[in-house]
Amino acid sequence: MAVNTSPLSGANDRLPNDRMAILFLVMLVTAAGNTAMQSIMPSIGTELGVSDFWVSLAYSWSALLWVMTAPRWARMSDRRGRKALMKLGMWGFISSFSLCALALWFGLQGILSGAVTLLVFAIFRSLYGGLGSAAPPAVQAYVASRTARSERTKALSVIASSFGLGTVIGPAIAPLIIFPFLGLLSPFVLFALFGLIVLAALRLRLPNDDPRFAAKGQVISEPYGTASSSTKLSDDSDDESVETAAQTALKWTDTRLRPWFVSGLIGGHAHAILLGVIGFLVLDRLGLRDAPELGAQSVGIVLMAGAFATLVSQWGLIPYLGMGPRTSVLWGMALGGAGSLIVGLAGDLHGITIGYALASLGFGLFRPGFTAGASLVLTRAEQGQVAGMVASINGAAFVFAPAIGVAIYGWNEMVAFGLLILLCAVLLLWGYRTLQLDSVLEKSGIPE
Repeated sequence: MAVNTSPLSGANDRLPNDRMAILFLVMLVTAAGNTAMQSIMPSIGTELGVSDFWVSLAYSWSALLWVMTAPRWARMSDRRGRKALMKLGMWGFISSFSLCALALWFGLQGILSGAVTLLVFAIFRSLYGGLGSAAPPAVQAYVASRTARSERTKALSVIASSFGLGTVIGPAIAPLIIFPFLGLLSPFVLFALFGLIVLAALRLRLPNDDPRFAAKGQVISEPYGTASSSTKLSDDSDDESVETAAQTALKWTDTRLRPWFVSGLIGGHAHAILLGVIGFLVLDRLGLRDAPELGAQSVGIVLMAGAFATLVSQWGLIPYLGMGPRTSVLWGMALGGAGSLIVGLAGDLHGITIGYALASLGFGLFRPGFTAGASLVLTRAEQGQVAGMVASINGAAFVFAPAIGVAIYGWNEMVAFGLLILLCAVLLLWGYRTLQLDSVLEKSGIPE
C-alpha cells in the first residue's frame, strides 16, 4: 500500500486517546521497570556476595547491546511495521525480566554461586538491551506516521514525557512492591506481569500499520535513573525536501559538531559514573549492606529524588528561563559538580538525597543543551543523521563508565568522586572557551 505523505489536518488527524494511552504505557513500563531494577540490584548483589564492580558490569553489557541494536530497529520500523517492532521490544522486556528473576532466585537460594548467577543474569539482561530497544523508536514512528503536522509535536511530547516519567515511577514504587514471598525479586516479577498486560493491550487494541504520513523511528538511549528524559522525540519528515535532498554523510570529526560531541562525551561519562556508584554509596554510608530491603528503599528514595530533579530541569527550568544550549551545558556542569561534591561528603540519607538531586538537576540541564547545540549547528537535512550520532554518544557513556566508576569507588571513594568532579570542572572550563554563544546559535537557527 502506498504511503500518503500529504500534510492533511483536521479532527481525524490525531490518534484516539485509547491508542495514545497504550503507546504511553509501552514507554512508561519499559523505563519504569529498568530504573526499578537499578534501585534493587545493589542490595541483590550484596546478598549474592558479588563485587559491586561485576553488578555494574552487567548493566554495561546491556547498554552496549542497546547502542549497537537500537539504530537497526529504528531503521527497520519503517520496513517491517511499527506495531511488530513494538511487540518485539515488549517481548524482549518481558522475557528479560522473567528470566533475570529466575536466575537471581537460583542464586539467592544458594543453588548457583554468586558469580555464575550474575553471569546468567547478564546473559538474560542482554534480551532487554538487544530486543527491548526495538520498542521506543517504533512508538515514536507510529505516532509520527498517524498524526498530522499540526498535532504531531504535541503527541510526540506526550510520548517523550512517558519515558521521563518512568524514570521517576520505577524507583518510587520498587520499595513498595517488595512482598515477603518474593522478596527483592518482586519488582522483576511484577513488571514482567505489567509488560504482559501492556503487550496484550497492544495486540488487541492497536491497529496494524496503515501509516498516512511517512516517518522514521528515532534512536533513543537506554533508560538510566536520571538519564532518560532528556531525549526529545521528533519527526524528520515534516518537509519533503528533507527526505529527498542529497545528503553528505556526516563525519564524527565535523568541525561544527566537535565541540558539542566532546561535551557530550565528557559530561556523559561524569553522569554515568555518578549513576553507577550512587546505589552502592547509599548502602555503604547508611550501613545497610546487611539489610537489603531497607537498602533498596533508601536507594529508591535517592533515585526518585534525582529523577524528579531531572524532570524539573527539563520540563521547568529550560523552557521557563529560555536557557540556550551553551548556558544549559555550563550551568549543568556547575550544578552537577556541586551536587557530586555534596554526595561525596554526605553521611546521611538527607545529605545524599539533596546532593544527588542537585547533581541530577545539573545533568538534566546538560543533556538537552548538548543535544540542542549539536542540532542547531547543522542544516535541516542533516538532522536525522545527527540524531543517531547524539544517541550513540549518550549510550556510549554508559557502556564502560559505570563499571569503571564503581571499580574506582571500591578502591577509594574520594578518588572516584574526585574524578567525577574533575570531569565536570574540565567541561565547565573547556565549554566556556569553545562552545558557541547562545546568541549566535539563536540567530542561525536550523538553516535550510
